[in-house]
Amino acid sequence: VLKNVLRFSLPYLLSYFLQTLYGMADLLIIGQFDGVAGTTAVSIGSQVMHMVTVMLVGLAMGITVGIGHAVGAGENRRAGSTIGNGAMLFLVLSAALAALLAGLVGPITAIMSTPAEAVAGTRAYLTICFIGIPCITAYNIIAAIYRGLGDSKSPMYFIAVACAANIVLDLVFMGALGMGPVGAALGTTLSQAISVVVSLAAILKRGLDGVQLQKSDFRPRRAIIGRILRVGVPVAMQDGLIQISFLIITVIANRRGLTDAAAVGIVEKIISFIFLVPSSMLSTVSALGAQNVGAGKHDRAAGTLYYAIGISLTFGAIVGVLVQFIAPDAVALFTTDAAVAAAGGWYLRGYIWDCFFAGIHFSFSGYFCAYGRSELSFLHNILAIVLVRVPGAYFMSKLFPDNLLPMGLATAVGSLLSVLICLTAYLLLKRKGTFGGKAA
Repeated sequence: VLKNVLRFSLPYLLSYFLQTLYGMADLLIIGQFDGVAGTTAVSIGSQVMHMVTVMLVGLAMGITVGIGHAVGAGENRRAGSTIGNGAMLFLVLSAALAALLAGLVGPITAIMSTPAEAVAGTRAYLTICFIGIPCITAYNIIAAIYRGLGDSKSPMYFIAVACAANIVLDLVFMGALGMGPVGAALGTTLSQAISVVVSLAAILKRGLDGVQLQKSDFRPRRAIIGRILRVGVPVAMQDGLIQISFLIITVIANRRGLTDAAAVGIVEKIISFIFLVPSSMLSTVSALGAQNVGAGKHDRAAGTLYYAIGISLTFGAIVGVLVQFIAPDAVALFTTDAAVAAAGGWYLRGYIWDCFFAGIHFSFSGYFCAYGRSELSFLHNILAIVLVRVPGAYFMSKLFPDNLLPMGLATAVGSLLSVLICLTAYLLLKRKGTFGGKAA
């Protein structure tokens, strides 16, 4: 089991690393060629886009789990129907989402309490990125399909292409041409389009690991779409609410002034990098767990969960201690402003402990999804957000107006509550036989 976890998660981890580097490149490069206003515009705009992306990835979990169950049971025709119906569902969804969000750029910028100096840049960044949503959706659906088939390497290659293209385009648009936030958005959108073209070419050349697609697979089927949505919608809602909570915290920071706004935006990028291991464990447990559940191998599904938790805890403890010593220097990589680096350092020192606890509940979330019980993931996250994460950040901001450390610690306490809920749910449902019987 451990060998399978490592073999699947390492390419997944590298994929997340490249995808995070992809997102960090915009912020890192604009910090070298533009001022604090441009950095703030890209940090706010990229946070909004990150929320959209993670919700799409969460919804695509329904495809990964559906394919995993079918492959584990040896039912390749059902896997083909899941792929076809999932592709059609997301094609319609991405077009509608792009049109809707492009028309809401102004209100979204206002809701984010964007500092006046960064409003124009934020609006331009979001407009271009929203138009490119179909490209983002296409890549993530292709990645979800491959992972459901047990292939975590191909998505890694595709995102590597996007990452390399994005860095080159960022240097051209923001460095050579001085286009600021507009250049960052163009680099992001065009590099995603390049990645999609490469991935589609790979599918046409190599196929999909024995799954033969037929025209009938793309005919909408209520039962298949229902299964995709039953798993995907709670995960998408969960991820969306998590990101909304982060955006609310960003709004709280934005109201503290431009320095704290830039500091929080930079730390969010750093945290997204550090969260690579917990995030890869979630996806590993859901994909491998689904195949084991489909094959009736419940002990191996549980073993996958236990190893994922062990790996996450080890990583969380090491990085939590290390960050206490290097936090301001890490933030300084993204800005030349000493005040921003100092404020961000304190925020990062508190926020980093979220990684330790998140590794546990991320692994549990993947396990719940593998059994088709993604509503449990939604439940523990919404309770943590409503009861601790958002109110904690608000009150810490009011009680400690000169230091971001307490705001960072509030996020970690929220994850601790999620861990307690996950453990309780797991023990209760295991006792009832939910995690040892027929797959959902």
